[in-house]
Amino acid sequence: MFEDISKVLLITDMDGTFLPASKRPSAENLAAVERLMAAGGRFSIATGRSLQASMQYFEQVRVNCPIIMCNGGMVYDLHENRQIYDVYLPDSAREMVKRILAANPDVGCECLPIEGVYVPQMTQMEREHCNICKVTPVLCGVDEIPPNWYKALFAQTADRLHEVIEYADSISCEYPDIDLVVSAPIYYEMLPKNISKGSALKELRKACGMEDFTIVAVGDYNNDIEMLEAADVGICPSNAADDVKRIADVVLDVSCEESAIAAVTEYIFERVGAK
Repeated sequence: MFEDISKVLLITDMDGTFLPASKRPSAENLAAVERLMAAGGRFSIATGRSLQASMQYFEQVRVNCPIIMCNGGMVYDLHENRQIYDVYLPDSAREMVKRILAANPDVGCECLPIEGVYVPQMTQMEREHCNICKVTPVLCGVDEIPPNWYKALFAQTADRLHEVIEYADSISCEYPDIDLVVSAPIYYEMLPKNISKGSALKELRKACGMEDFTIVAVGDYNNDIEMLEAADVGICPSNAADDVKRIADVVLDVSCEESAIAAVTEYIFERVGAK
């Protein structure tokens, strides 16, 4: 499977996998991916973040392959500054968001069209999320948000996120073209039906002619499961959610706080060197 390093793509989730809690990539991870690319391998990122929320990192972190944004809603070529694949929520998402917010008046919410981050319901948690992502949100009503949303995100405390999930589940049958996924203990996301990091990885492989590549995907949370399943090798750090550990091919004995991606690159080089 690892015959040639030039036929290997390593693609990793950002938060909780490549990035530790500090949101600053470790020197070990940065050096490891540079070593991989210098040897001829490919490296990319797959994140739930928008392009705007991710751009702060691409001065530090080099990639040599298109990236996956918005939990699979977009595949973007940073070098050519263009989308090579994207898919949007249906128009009915606007109505569903309004109903969820009306039923949960203290939940934070942001909606992501092609440009900007629009916040129809600001809370302290949503404000913290915008600060982490270093984006300046546009505060407005749901009906004022431009069309073509990649996703909507709801932010609530870990002990109360279940209230949002339960309500959304209760009306989800009325919105068959929408999927919902927990992306962190405090975030619940609305995506187009059957869209995930996994579906986007398949599109990336096809668009980049990587049918003969060995793709190694790394992630830590439920929104990474489809990507790990779509890859040739799915790996998770020791801090991963139990559902992710159950489906991963490899569970590392180091966490995102211990430069897990450096451990993955070592795993790849060991297997290439063994051939």
